[in-house]
Amino acid sequence: MFGFVARTKSVKQRAQSLVRLNLELAKLEAKKKVAALGVAAGLAFLAAVLVVYAIGFAFASAAAGISEALPLWLSLLIVSGLILLLAAIAGFLAVRFAQKASPPKPEQAIEEAERTVEALRSHV
Repeated sequence: MFGFVARTKSVKQRAQSLVRLNLELAKLEAKKKVAALGVAAGLAFLAAVLVVYAIGFAFASAAAGISEALPLWLSLLIVSGLILLLAAIAGFLAVRFAQKASPPKPEQAIEEAERTVEALRSHV
């Protein structure tokens, strides 16, 4: 009789431990995905700022092209082209980081919980 009670307590403690570990795994996965979304948001903001600067340089290039000699105009166009290239790279990286974080559900924790439930069902 006492052996049964001890085993029951042991099973209960192990089940509680599994639940705690699954919750911890879910928290870690969520933190990882939130960090990836934060990086994506930062890079998207950087891309937007760079596009604003590029537009300013494009206008300055047009004004310099009308009123000045070719070398200044050409140099300003080259600078605006480089800024647009940097904005495109930052936007591409933002999309990649956002895709890594989507969908925001803890897949590993869910899979582990399903395996645990299946293991418990098969032994009952």
